[in-house]
Amino acid sequence: MADAARAPGSVLMTADTVGGVFSYAIELARALAARGVRTSLATLGGPLSAAQREAAGRVPGLAVFESSFRLEWMEDPWDDVARAGDWLLELEERVRPALIHLNGYAHGALGFRAPKLVVAHSCVLSWWAAVLGGEAPPRYDRYRREVARGLAAAPAVVAPTRAMLDALLRHHGPLPGGARAEVIHNAADPARFAPRPKEELVLAVGRLWDQAKNIEALGEVAPHLPWPIQVAGSDVRPGGGAGGTPLPSPLPSPLPSLGHLGVLSPSAVAAALGRASIYAHPARYEPFGLSVLEAALSGCALVLGDIPSLREVWGDAALYVDPGDTEALRRALRALIDAPGARREMATRARARALGFSPRRMARSYLRLYGELLERGPGEEDRSPWRGEHAPCA
Repeated sequence: MADAARAPGSVLMTADTVGGVFSYAIELARALAARGVRTSLATLGGPLSAAQREAAGRVPGLAVFESSFRLEWMEDPWDDVARAGDWLLELEERVRPALIHLNGYAHGALGFRAPKLVVAHSCVLSWWAAVLGGEAPPRYDRYRREVARGLAAAPAVVAPTRAMLDALLRHHGPLPGGARAEVIHNAADPARFAPRPKEELVLAVGRLWDQAKNIEALGEVAPHLPWPIQVAGSDVRPGGGAGGTPLPSPLPSPLPSLGHLGVLSPSAVAAALGRASIYAHPARYEPFGLSVLEAALSGCALVLGDIPSLREVWGDAALYVDPGDTEALRRALRALIDAPGARREMATRARARALGFSPRRMARSYLRLYGELLERGPGEEDRSPWRGEHAPCA
């Protein structure tokens, strides 16, 4: 098999520190380490938190290179994106990886020596369409161009769901001939998430400032339920706002009807998920939903937004509600609260499905793709200079 024949000895991977991409990168790096692959992780977007630093320290052989360059979806990021490009090229010269794994778009246009792939975790244009409706305004034209350039120069593009891949191609156009487009699901380690004695509690995990997570809907229904709803996550927006878009009006922070747990460490999140009987995620936009996977592994019954990506991942293992229908959300939560047998059945079904999204399986899929890219070798696009609108800053 390709992954066995040409498994890379080392990978240079990028990750932002703002959302779930960092957790995904750590999980993948750990699974790759078990297969003898060393990862160098280049972080962007801001300094690592203490919990992120601790998580990175537990991955065998992981080397972390930290930066605070602004991300491509933040406000006025392009000078930082260019400087980050220079930095990544210097890192490649320093660590000499066999392959480049980019968890962002614009740097796909860089002239790396090693073969590369781009992973599409989210997108401003698809976020805008799903959350606010219609097309993103002209101020994102530069973002459109830079993402298109990065995708056009990547010999392989991966997304965590078919729904996300379809949205990417719909908003940014088809990939050039010869490029690979592939779905590789995200994963979580079941050893870190286990059911505990359940409490009369509904839990949500998500950024309160991101309208895609639809936390405000939970705030509306919370006073009408017999169980409390608690939410873990940041109520402080980084520069730029949710999904790369400034919120038209900030949400109450925290929403007064919810129990706000604040930003929890990974172990504290796992403990909270273990105690919760129901996990609520009435999302308007969710390319995969790593927190949902963690909740399912923790034995929670799932109430999710009825959107294509979540349907794709969870099938009949969840209850679905229209993200805009708070009454439907209240009814779904109340139905599970009032029916312990049905709640346990849904939780069992969700956990069984979640066990299929294993780190080992994710790593095997990436190693197969890595092997194919190494067999192919870098193409002309990999030797080209920066294709952004200006050269990287010195």
